[in-house]
Amino acid sequence: MSDTLSRPTAGESRPGAAGKTLQGRSGAGAAPETRGRTTIADSVVEKIAGMAAREVPGIHSLGAGMARTFGAVRDRVPGGRPSVTRGVKVEVGERQTAVDLDLVVEYGVSIVQVAGDVRTNVITALERMTGLEVVEVNIAVDDVHLPDEEEERQDTEDRVK
Repeated sequence: MSDTLSRPTAGESRPGAAGKTLQGRSGAGAAPETRGRTTIADSVVEKIAGMAAREVPGIHSLGAGMARTFGAVRDRVPGGRPSVTRGVKVEVGERQTAVDLDLVVEYGVSIVQVAGDVRTNVITALERMTGLEVVEVNIAVDDVHLPDEEEERQDTEDRVK
């Protein structure tokens, strides 16, 4: 049995309970949500938020300056893979979560529109997948990716192999 245990509140006494009481019913007649507790790790919420933000058109990458630099180095190391949580910070409570995102947008897009789309996508994904209420999604646009930046990087990669 995995019923939820809780401590009695101040002034409440239950004889023989030794400070703990069972809540909910057990057995076949009890609703599934009363038969245990589900916890969601911060890293799970970070991954969902990171993936949802990256799905939005106009997003080049996530992460502030140094995080992106270290991430780029880590991505090039054999066996290294991109971090989905780069640029994502969350606070997770029992029923609510708050998200902070550091974004790099593509040149030419409406930053206000992209930020709104990211916010909507992150809230929708988190609430659907975790059941947590998203109280806020704060977005910091740290950079704009210019088209010629990619060409310069490809030129240096082609030269050395």
